[in-house]
Amino acid sequence: MSREIESPISQLLNIGYGNVIAAQRVVAIVSPQSAPMRRLREEASQRGKLIDATQGRRTRSIIVTDSDHVVLSAINPETIATRLVPESESQR
Repeated sequence: MSREIESPISQLLNIGYGNVIAAQRVVAIVSPQSAPMRRLREEASQRGKLIDATQGRRTRSIIVTDSDHVVLSAINPETIATRLVPESESQR
């Protein structure tokens, strides 16, 4: 019985404009509009855990990882979420 080992490349999540993150590290994908999310962003910046992947565009989503990093993306949270869940699983 052969077991397939999943390639690390297939585990990357495209967060827009040529930026990718490790999909298995994502804890949450949230909208940046609320005050708590603005505080989260500011605190991550102060701790040196903020990654800006917006390429100078407006921040549309905040991605929180299990390593306590906060990643800013210019892609909508719904779009990133659909990229995170493979199409075959989303139809269950």
